[in-house]
Amino acid sequence: MEAHEAAVAAVSARIQQFDATKTPFRVYHGSTNSTRKSQRREDNTVDTSRMNHVLNVDTTKKTVLVEPNVPMDELVDATLEHGLVPLVVMEFPGITVGGGFSGTSGESSSFRYGAFETTVNWIEIVLASGEVTRASKTEKPDLFWGAASAFGTLGVVTLLEVQLRDAARYVELTYRHVKGFDEVVSVIKSETADDTPNDYVDGIAFSLNSTIICTGRLVDKLPAGASPRQFLRARDPWFYVHAQRVEKRLRHQPPNAVEVDHIPLTDYLFRYDRGGFWTARYAFRYFLTPFNRITRFLLNPFMHGRRPCYPRACHQSGPLPDFPTSSEDVGHPLTPAPAGLHPPPRTSTFPLLPALALPAGASTGPTPELPAPACTPRFGPAPTHPPPTPIRNPQPKINTPQKHSSTFGILGPRPPPRRHLHPLTDPNPHRRASVAANRLLEQTVHALGGKKWLYGQAFYTEGEF
Repeated sequence: MEAHEAAVAAVSARIQQFDATKTPFRVYHGSTNSTRKSQRREDNTVDTSRMNHVLNVDTTKKTVLVEPNVPMDELVDATLEHGLVPLVVMEFPGITVGGGFSGTSGESSSFRYGAFETTVNWIEIVLASGEVTRASKTEKPDLFWGAASAFGTLGVVTLLEVQLRDAARYVELTYRHVKGFDEVVSVIKSETADDTPNDYVDGIAFSLNSTIICTGRLVDKLPAGASPRQFLRARDPWFYVHAQRVEKRLRHQPPNAVEVDHIPLTDYLFRYDRGGFWTARYAFRYFLTPFNRITRFLLNPFMHGRRPCYPRACHQSGPLPDFPTSSEDVGHPLTPAPAGLHPPPRTSTFPLLPALALPAGASTGPTPELPAPACTPRFGPAPTHPPPTPIRNPQPKINTPQKHSSTFGILGPRPPPRRHLHPLTDPNPHRRASVAANRLLEQTVHALGGKKWLYGQAFYTEGEF
């Protein structure tokens, strides 16, 4: 703890300097999964990259004391040594504990435990004045919940206590094929009911009428004759590629047909790492490279979440670079859409397919009570008036509508311009088309009572934000 306390003191002193001169600053963590261009410079940065240690695993309380820059794979390795695993583990091994809390992070266990931030018991945080304090769900809860998903705007988190659960060797993953958004909603609600034995639930929408719902349960033993299905080795298939093959087989089977895999726990938790969900496939297309088992094997070192093509392109090229992918997460309640609105992944004006469907449970902290639509979604400039301010509900109940909500990961090609424009009259038609599509997405999601995660690019007006 002495080394940790010294590191916190250095961060506090640095922030006090910025506070004394009223200088805005940024935080450097050593890595990022944001798709926005970095504005970091040496003279405007607080460096916390060395806060990357697991300090203690308490097997009695089933908690882990961890610094913010510990990545998910190192956290899982440290806790598995004690037969434990975090309640929510983000899908990329390079996502950090602090990033999971200060960003907006969930996974296929979020239907049961909520977002990653809800599995954190307390945080140590350095405020904008340089003051070091602690906050929890019961002590300074306004600071705790305010810092959650605030992207570091309220302070620099330097320590977290994270909840754990008993681990198992394998995840028994069942694949089920469903058709249409209404059936997706029905199956998700059924598979995430309070009495379900499922530990993990998510899905991939391959088309408007073809979605694979994946439900997982922790198990310690393989059935007789079964072999483990792996996804992390270079010779293994990407999980997306494997799921697509399963989808093609189940499409032609009876409605109740399923397929089952038994996946080592770590392989399951980080199953989307290779290929960055499926976005790396567009890099093959962009660089005119064949997409097959051999090329995936040869290029495997470049196909991991720590080395994805799209964040690198975004950081080097600025907002909406000339790279053909978009990466956004949106969430909204799983309720019937207002007349004329189509919830993701049915919005035909944005490239949503494939899309990741991730059920989300109710938060145990203050939950925004989302307002009614303030405008009709459309292309073009901002609405003439901003949406009403959300009202905070300090005591949400587990069976409120927020329980049945879902996040949709929008990971695919950017929309092309609607028409060819001469470079002298419109020097960047691709950017214009992308901004228009993002504006439509933001307005549609708001009208559905949802929101867009802010790790990606946003185009709200100040009033809308």
